[in-house]
Amino acid sequence: MSISGPFIRRPVATTLIMLGILMFGLMAYRLLPVSDLPNVDFPTISVSAGLPGASPQTMAAAVATPLEKQFSTIAGLDAMTSSSTLGGTNITLQFSLSRNIDAAAQDVQAAISKTLRQLPPGIQPPSYNKSNPADSPILYLALTSATLPLPKLDEYAETFLAQRLSTVNGVAQVQVFGSAKYAVRIQVDPKALAARGIGLDEVTAAVSAGNPNLPTGTLWGPQRAYTVLADGSISSAPEFRKLAVTYQNGAPVRLQDVANVLDDVQDSRNASWYDGKRAVILAIQRQPGTNTVQVADGVKATVASLASLLPASVEVNTLYDRSVSIRQSVNDVQVTLFIALILVVLVIFLFLKNLSATVIPSLALPFSIIGTFSVMYLMGYSLDNLSLMALTLAVGFVVDDAIVMLENIVRHMEKGKRPMEAALDGAREIGFTILSMTLSLTAVFIPLLLMGGILGRLFHEFAVTIGVAILVSGFVSLTLTPMLCSRFLRPPKEEHHGHWYEATERVYQRARGWYERSLAWVMDRRGLAILFSLGILAATAVLYRLVPSGFIPTEDTGQIQGTTETLEGSSFENMRDHQVAVADIVARDPNIAHFMSTVGGGTANQGRLSIRLKPRNQRPPASEVARELNAKLNSVPGIRTYLQIPPSIRIGGRPTKTQYQFTLQSADIDALYDNAALLERVLRGIPTLQDVTSDLQIKNPQVSVRIDRDRATSLGVTVQQIEQALYDAYGSRQVSTIYTPNNQYWVILELLPEYQRDPSALQLLYLRSQKGTLVPLTSVATASNDVGPLSVNHSGQLPSVTLSFNLPPGVSLGTAVNDVQKAARQALPSTISTGFSGTAQAFQDSQQGLFLLLLLAIVVIYIVLGILYESFVHPLTILSGLPFAGFGALLTLVIFRTELSVYAYVGVIMLVGLVKKNAIMMIDFALDAERREGKSPREAIIEACSVRFRPIMMTTMAALMGTLPIAIGWGTGAESRRPLGLAVVGGLAFSQLITLYVTPVVYTYLDTLQHRLGRRARTSVAEPAAAD
Repeated sequence: MSISGPFIRRPVATTLIMLGILMFGLMAYRLLPVSDLPNVDFPTISVSAGLPGASPQTMAAAVATPLEKQFSTIAGLDAMTSSSTLGGTNITLQFSLSRNIDAAAQDVQAAISKTLRQLPPGIQPPSYNKSNPADSPILYLALTSATLPLPKLDEYAETFLAQRLSTVNGVAQVQVFGSAKYAVRIQVDPKALAARGIGLDEVTAAVSAGNPNLPTGTLWGPQRAYTVLADGSISSAPEFRKLAVTYQNGAPVRLQDVANVLDDVQDSRNASWYDGKRAVILAIQRQPGTNTVQVADGVKATVASLASLLPASVEVNTLYDRSVSIRQSVNDVQVTLFIALILVVLVIFLFLKNLSATVIPSLALPFSIIGTFSVMYLMGYSLDNLSLMALTLAVGFVVDDAIVMLENIVRHMEKGKRPMEAALDGAREIGFTILSMTLSLTAVFIPLLLMGGILGRLFHEFAVTIGVAILVSGFVSLTLTPMLCSRFLRPPKEEHHGHWYEATERVYQRARGWYERSLAWVMDRRGLAILFSLGILAATAVLYRLVPSGFIPTEDTGQIQGTTETLEGSSFENMRDHQVAVADIVARDPNIAHFMSTVGGGTANQGRLSIRLKPRNQRPPASEVARELNAKLNSVPGIRTYLQIPPSIRIGGRPTKTQYQFTLQSADIDALYDNAALLERVLRGIPTLQDVTSDLQIKNPQVSVRIDRDRATSLGVTVQQIEQALYDAYGSRQVSTIYTPNNQYWVILELLPEYQRDPSALQLLYLRSQKGTLVPLTSVATASNDVGPLSVNHSGQLPSVTLSFNLPPGVSLGTAVNDVQKAARQALPSTISTGFSGTAQAFQDSQQGLFLLLLLAIVVIYIVLGILYESFVHPLTILSGLPFAGFGALLTLVIFRTELSVYAYVGVIMLVGLVKKNAIMMIDFALDAERREGKSPREAIIEACSVRFRPIMMTTMAALMGTLPIAIGWGTGAESRRPLGLAVVGGLAFSQLITLYVTPVVYTYLDTLQHRLGRRARTSVAEPAAAD
């Protein structure tokens, strides 16, 4: 029975089925979203809490620890990290991939609510958002104005734009850099207070009491009701200046008598620049799992709708838009796909030299690709780099089945059969071969579907897309191709060929003749061929150890991120001056289009840079630009700059100054800090590491105030009063709130700037005792200079230190990971637990799983082939070409100095399915010749090689031409595609040539072995029967 028979006899039904595939595929294509990669984001939630003026130790102990204890009870929590700095704590919760982020957010909110009573008074309540703080924002918007003051510009940025953008579907948060929100700042003169005998706490109480915002009730008359309104609120600095603090000698002491009251900004130690001009920057972060392009389009549409409502003096500039590079990358892959289509069709025409014969197998290409779009839409996939790369790779071999079908039908027509008879007989004869090729090639991708973790998410879409394309091509080859052959192919005798046809046919006949002679020579020296195969197998194992291993190549998206760092304890003014010096160098670089520079708002001695490069055709690669720029920036004395290209996939929730992370943990903080500093020094001396740095900052100058509790009690002063006075003086404390119809603004209390510069100012502070007298702070406390941490970090509730590093040019991640592990084993005691985190951890996990995945793919192929051929031996013959494919792939990677990355590994796994096609076409014919014509294994396989030479060469060249555009690699995202293309092209080119000779040799040996085993089995069965 022939699968193709009904479709050949019913052309209308076959045509309508194909039109249905085409129609639904085109409809699905229009609905597919565009993305850079499949959704591989871990559900991540960031929790933040603030207590202005609190030290990092206080934030870690009083805020981070109770929250972490409660968060650790949430189901599905994979990793928890926290960072506590001056006045702030940020906790990042990363959940398992299977956890729904909305459900996790509800659990987080419940945990926060349970912890509120344990947190210090005066804390800004913890809040959360569904974002990864380590992720790069997808869109930067810079607001500048030549005429408006910064607070007014900030009003448009934060109130008008940021709040609207936060409501866009998929936006996790809108970060504001360079925030200049309006505030009233009260700078108290401690000498004026002392001269008038006023305590600082009295000023605080007077400001708070003088600006109430309380309900005042309603008058309920017999006829009307009157709402009672009181003008107790104050809304500007001039009004606060007139506020009476106390009365002395019958006259008021007003706030302006003891303090400088001014209209200012909420955070005066915070600034951002866009191309060197002061600006307010909005950084839009998407929620994990959302589509970057769709979110960016929604944000830009909202900005466009609001632009007309902004003053003409406000300019909104796009610093960086991730969706632009994603669209460019997808467009480049689509161009690559189109080029591969053209090359494959040209290969078919070159071999067949007939237009109608070329069109028939070429139709398998559009039907296979377009038909796949329907399944992609039903599965919720997107048009991204991996799915389109899968389709591009499929172009090279989905046409193979149609070529084999066509070639076999033509061979029957050359025997004198009519087209209909030749189509029926040829399809019946070759149908099982095509089914074997299709199912076995699809089976290669089954292990990819079984992968877990982030790589499983990444390649699940790739495997399904390419598997569906192969299955659709097999269906088309068994239905449409033989039907068209029966109607449109002309018998060879009726065709008239020109000189070009005759010339190329002579070349082909000479090539086949040379192959037949060389094959006969090899078959006479089969032992030598087996030795050669064993040598290649050994060389493959050696190459596998020599090829550098990597994870996911970094793509040039036109963006560079940077972190700047000065000495611990640097003042804001010092940090700002150094940042401006760095920005001046960035502004002069000819490869940079725009950039953002910011200081403040986070760790006190750190700033950040976000750089957008010029188009790719106007500059060197981003990695080269970063290296050159890094050398220039680090020539600025007093500041260190760390540049990195944002990775394609952000793994882990801890932001670091460089790309790869190694984390140390211990309950003994002193031992942890000492050994972390030791290991950092060791790593700096390793040549395979670059830009080694740490988040350990424990040398920040601090003033330690020691309270004499007994003396304080005797003088009628409480410890709480002392700490409150210090907070009022140096904490930039919010003491009141100004309420307006559309916003709220802080009233901030602190000492005059000249009294915040050194510890000697402490002697000017006075406290009002319970006895009514003023008590100098120095009489109940002493101050001394000390050093302490600038930040305190936890990983999984334990204190931790994270070392991070970049890779020098030419060094693989695998080499660096091995060197770091070796250094850690030698330098650290057993009490310090260590482990890679983020991308480096994912790399380690991938190395353990990918080799097993390759073995599993081979086993799956063997099982499928064994079922199809009902043989334990013939699948071994078919798979005998695998070492040659592996050798060719690894050798190509070595020649082109390319790492064995995850993409390259997937290319090697694909080769398992591709290289067996030659062997299947040979062995099917040889087995049939042995059964039908009684030929010996040697005669059968030599005839099979000669008859199948044309389709073998056609399918090999088609696969090579389909993959070649990916291997050449151009455009955005080519860095990721090229390793896969090189592996496939190198493996195919080498293995397809060698297997033309080695497969026949292996076939004769294994076929003989199978016959011997068969005879023994029959003898063992016959002997007991004879005895009976």
